[in-house]
Amino acid sequence: MDKKKIIWAILFVFIAGASIWAVISQSQGFSLEMFGEYIKEANASWLIIGVFSASGFLVFEGFAIRSIIAGLGYPRKIRKNMLYASADLYFSAITPSATGGQPASAYFMVKDGIPAAVVTVALLINLIMYTAAIIVIGIVSIIICPEVFFGFSALSRVLIITGYVIMLFLGVIFMLLLFHKKMLENICNKILKLLDKCKLIRNRKKKKEKLTKTMDDFRQCASMVSGQRGMLWKAFGYNFLQRLSQLLVTVFVYLATGGIIANVNELFVMQSFVAIGSNCVPIPGAMGVADYLMIDGFGSIMSETAATNLELLSRSMSFYILIIISGITVVLGMIFRKIKRRNL
Repeated sequence: MDKKKIIWAILFVFIAGASIWAVISQSQGFSLEMFGEYIKEANASWLIIGVFSASGFLVFEGFAIRSIIAGLGYPRKIRKNMLYASADLYFSAITPSATGGQPASAYFMVKDGIPAAVVTVALLINLIMYTAAIIVIGIVSIIICPEVFFGFSALSRVLIITGYVIMLFLGVIFMLLLFHKKMLENICNKILKLLDKCKLIRNRKKKKEKLTKTMDDFRQCASMVSGQRGMLWKAFGYNFLQRLSQLLVTVFVYLATGGIIANVNELFVMQSFVAIGSNCVPIPGAMGVADYLMIDGFGSIMSETAATNLELLSRSMSFYILIIISGITVVLGMIFRKIKRRNL
């Protein structure tokens, strides 16, 4: 791990601690003793289902990557795909960019003999499908339960709308990359020309050469994907299940702690909006933003203390514990590879 990654890992721990402290300090009725009782009194069966649901976020990404690289002609064992997914999840969480884990994932894929061009294509497709999945879930959520959106505070609504606009923008960019590269290249060239005229960039020629090389890579990507509709739908399906499994963790924790079944639909929609809104700020793991949105949303159907307890437990299961597991998986993966190289 380079120095930059170490710095982000330390920053991750700091922000995580600050986020948890902020959540706890804002709730006047919260205490660690009461939180311990809250967990003890929870229904074990629902909590176990919640744990399986949380693990689905990692497992389904592994299956998504597996389906893509297999479709591109480079099938790998499922345990290796779980390592790729763990690297993506861990480094995405500790860096401010949602794509921060892709270089780490790419590193392991290339080490396993997958050509760099194929790796680039596979990770781009997975990112497109990951984005598309939450966009679809968000659209369905606003259709089936629009009143939930208006239950959030004004600030939360701004964050959710901003997050959705960003995701739609990224979705359009990704689709242009795959299917309308010439149009996107022309747009980028015009933007470079404008920035150069405004003296906002240096060495336009070098940047244009880099843009051309990038576009060539994506032309290769499009040619690989051509005729692979089955693979694309399969990748979307796994990413949809990945998103769904993460959102359902809060629902299962809510039911485990005596939640009312009538509120389940509303709670799920809230989580969908939280997932969308948390994409609006480049903070590692969306920490702070996601916590704020969850507390704000939950407060409309339960007490402040209950909302705090639910947020802390569900967030721990669906994010913090999963990050620890993925981090351990990455470390073990690196250790086993070193041992294997020494034995060769």
